[in-house]
Amino acid sequence: MIIAGVYSFKGGKEVIEGHSTLELAEVMQVIQAVTMSGKTLYSPAALNEACRMTFQSFGWQGRRIACEYTADFYTPGYTPSTTTHGAFREIDFVKNKLGVEVQFGKYAFMVYNVCAKMTIFHNMGIIDAGVEIVPVRDFAAEMSTGVSYFEQIVWDLENRGVADIDIPVLVLGVAV
Repeated sequence: MIIAGVYSFKGGKEVIEGHSTLELAEVMQVIQAVTMSGKTLYSPAALNEACRMTFQSFGWQGRRIACEYTADFYTPGYTPSTTTHGAFREIDFVKNKLGVEVQFGKYAFMVYNVCAKMTIFHNMGIIDAGVEIVPVRDFAAEMSTGVSYFEQIVWDLENRGVADIDIPVLVLGVAV
């Protein structure tokens, strides 16, 4: 894959280039190493797996935090029928306080990853900044399932604006 788009959210590009140079170089190597040439339709699941294996070969690890949900906000008389035991949040890859999310799935989690999940992992002291890897629109159109894309997340973030709780994130749009 190649990098076809770069978007710096809350100074993400500058912060990561300044403080996580080696980790950013590894992210770039992973992107360049992952390819699925010859496919008529690209499989998001296969792309995610190829990224996982390649990131792990560089020593990146996924991180999971347990969610302890409170019952304090249920209305009187309501008792949930299911337990939330074992609930968690997970970030795809972390190394030296840089978090990476790879989003080739069919659901539109891109803005959630940047504006909620990465903030949560920052608040837990796990990451200082993040990288979101997503397909550009042309690449997404070649995938076997409908996925969100780079141009969409850039539009969303530009129109949402930056909040004081947001962390620096570098959004990379990839293509083949």
